[in-house]
Amino acid sequence: MLDEMPVLPDAPDPTVVHPVAGQPRVVFLRPLVKHPAVDVGAYTYYDHPTRAEHFAEDAVLYAFGPERLIIGRFCALAAGVRFLLPGANHADRGPSTFPFGIFGSPWDSTMDLVLSAASRGDTVIDNDVWLGYEALVLPGVRIGHGAVVAAASVVASDVPPYTVVAGNPARIVRRRFDEDDVERLLRAAWWDWPAASITTHARTIMAGTPAELERIAHEVGRLAS
Repeated sequence: MLDEMPVLPDAPDPTVVHPVAGQPRVVFLRPLVKHPAVDVGAYTYYDHPTRAEHFAEDAVLYAFGPERLIIGRFCALAAGVRFLLPGANHADRGPSTFPFGIFGSPWDSTMDLVLSAASRGDTVIDNDVWLGYEALVLPGVRIGHGAVVAAASVVASDVPPYTVVAGNPARIVRRRFDEDDVERLLRAAWWDWPAASITTHARTIMAGTPAELERIAHEVGRLAS
């Protein structure tokens, strides 16, 4: 049965840095992060007791190259989460991995070798992902919609949607829903609904069934094919 909570005109303002009154440790990242290599969706937040506003400085590491960190909407990032971008990679085509070229003349003649380090491309965190305390995401990884990464995990490979992963390297602990329900959730894509629809159906998004969300998505004209 669909939730019948009253329609509210607006969700919390995604353009403010501190969305929770009296809680400076919680920040919405989209209005905060100005790093050219980082793109964060609306309502995604970072929670840190003392350095919430230093997310880009503390959490986005080795963003030297063209690769980007793309984080979707409605993601929850716990304190100490870190993203290692491909600038951390060293070339390993020969005996030494030492990056001589970055120190300038006369070693700068080897800079082409430094830049030959392999890249896995952008790091992508899809929508509605929860990253636990001090999780580390390695370069070029994609974490699917609705996934959960346990505290202190090291994510070295792609994570399927709606799975829970843990460990070093992170491995699947369990699947949150069966394949049919995952397909329903991906079609419903509630994170793309208008803010008013999300507000109206917030309880169902949190505690309903995939079938209910699919039905609501159809009703609001947002059901993906």
